[in-house]
Amino acid sequence: MPGLTINDKFPNLKGAASTTDDFDLFKYLGDAWGIIFMHPADFTPVCTTELGTAAKLAPEFEKRGVKLCGFSCSSKSDHDKWIADIDCATGGKVRFPIFCDPKRSAAVELGILDVTNADAKGLPLTVRSVYVLKPDRTIALMMTYPASTGRNFDEILRVVDSLQLTATKKLATPADWKRGEDCIVNFPLTDAMADEAFGKDGYRVVELPSEKGKDLERHYLRYTKDPSK
Repeated sequence: MPGLTINDKFPNLKGAASTTDDFDLFKYLGDAWGIIFMHPADFTPVCTTELGTAAKLAPEFEKRGVKLCGFSCSSKSDHDKWIADIDCATGGKVRFPIFCDPKRSAAVELGILDVTNADAKGLPLTVRSVYVLKPDRTIALMMTYPASTGRNFDEILRVVDSLQLTATKKLATPADWKRGEDCIVNFPLTDAMADEAFGKDGYRVVELPSEKGKDLERHYLRYTKDPSK
């Protein structure tokens, strides 16, 4: 099966997790946004630091209405032992579920096995992806990291802020944008539409050489204030 991509519906995960023997991802998420952290196995060093960081940042995700879920190709008993290690090593208490996939059946369905990267038994490992899910269970964003590079959680929080803002507003966010900074008026909007949406004085047009002296229906780079602030 080809891998998942942006705007695909994320499949439901049902089975055992660290928190229950009868886990159902969609029931767990309810109407919330969700983030799924994929891990190849328990007791791996980089993943240990990542889940500890996620646990310590759980209040920040909760403020944003985001529920967290881990995924690892190990058993529930191993998850329980690993969670204790994560707490000891990082001080992060993992209270969100970590889905169990010791037989890799869910990983096969998701199309996330890396045949070029195998464990000690020769079984392919899962790619280390992060999936941000919208309330309709479609994938809003995905990031994939190599085994040697830990995830940047400041970036994950930043993109959640951008995704949630632009899901309901006619906006985009520029490079390195952070909450409270100016946003970009969505490119499909004409200037007349932008006037209606933001007010004639509610946005500014960047004067660009390619547009100089032209009577344009739409200027392509326009900034406005972050309406969430």
